[in-house]
Amino acid sequence: MGLNKKIAIWGSTGSIGTQTLDIVYENRDLFSVETLTSHVNINKLFEQALKVSPEFAVITGIKRDQIWIEKFKEAGATLLFGKEGLLKAASESGEELVLNALVGRAGLEPTVKAIEAGKDIALANKEVLVMAGDLILRKIRKHSVKLIPVDSEHSAVYQCLAGEKRENIKRIILTASGGPFFRKSIEEIKSAGVKEALAHPNWDMGKKVTIDSATMMNKGFEVIEARYLFDIPVEKIEVIIHPESIIHSMVEFCDGSVKAQLGNPDMHVPIQYALTCPDRLSGKYGSIDFSITDKLTFLKPDTKKFKCLDLAFKALKLGGTSTAVLNGADEAAVELFLGEHIKFIDIPEIIQHALNEYKNILNPGLNEILNADNWARNFVYNNYSRKKDKL
Repeated sequence: MGLNKKIAIWGSTGSIGTQTLDIVYENRDLFSVETLTSHVNINKLFEQALKVSPEFAVITGIKRDQIWIEKFKEAGATLLFGKEGLLKAASESGEELVLNALVGRAGLEPTVKAIEAGKDIALANKEVLVMAGDLILRKIRKHSVKLIPVDSEHSAVYQCLAGEKRENIKRIILTASGGPFFRKSIEEIKSAGVKEALAHPNWDMGKKVTIDSATMMNKGFEVIEARYLFDIPVEKIEVIIHPESIIHSMVEFCDGSVKAQLGNPDMHVPIQYALTCPDRLSGKYGSIDFSITDKLTFLKPDTKKFKCLDLAFKALKLGGTSTAVLNGADEAAVELFLGEHIKFIDIPEIIQHALNEYKNILNPGLNEILNADNWARNFVYNNYSRKKDKL
């Protein structure tokens, strides 16, 4: 691998961002960080800037503050504010690869700007492809940049497809841990609170992603991502429950051969591969001890218990702005659940309600996609945020 690869880390103070910086700190001669961003955690952002001296630091959820501008200037960074600052950095900073670990729809517009500026994208933000997969594919092709997956499941597929012809793919099999409620009954799930839903058995993730894992909407989003990352029809994508999270995903080919990528459930590994592929770096993230890995379990997902997975498949087949509505309604519903306005079991019903009420738009542009997402959020907030005692 060449020295001093210039990268941006969007969402640097979150789970994926901090793990990315772990890799940078371990390999300072290989990476130069040009941009760091955070929503509101400016103290942590400043600590990171002191260590890597980016060209730009962006804080999107705090108003312009001259004191902080001066502090970041002393650290060698220009501090930018708000959505406008993020879009400016996406267009003007000097990195060759952007690791997008932003949360939610906030990652979409700057990703478009970065692609238009000729930058490769290492994508850890599901919503970019969930909301605007067709649009992003068109932009990627037009500007001849790479779209590299960061999520462990898609990284696994990406690695399994290395050297293979796409026309030989029979199916992509995405594995799912099942989350905290896989072995729970529907009655137990109905009484689940925020604490129980956030208790993921295998992965350390942010709250939004952890709740989506508990509903299996996270896996539904990954199905949508896989359709666009690998340009493959939804009919060739399947989901299997694999509670051990050792096999991260599989690909079956036309001759019946199956490739699987295995590894310990540690996000450092797929993050590092996204930064270096097709090269690999030595890491300290551990190896599988097959002598104590006594079983690998595979089970079909129960879409009656986890309705969000089925909703994602349906929205993808509808196409157009349906997946943007799916995303917006999910984000709003998860926010209401975390704020204890609704029950866990209400999340899929609310999303279904939004999809039923929305008039789908095929072949949408960016503004239509963003408007659909806004519509879904407003629909959920207006209909459910004040009904805690009735649900």
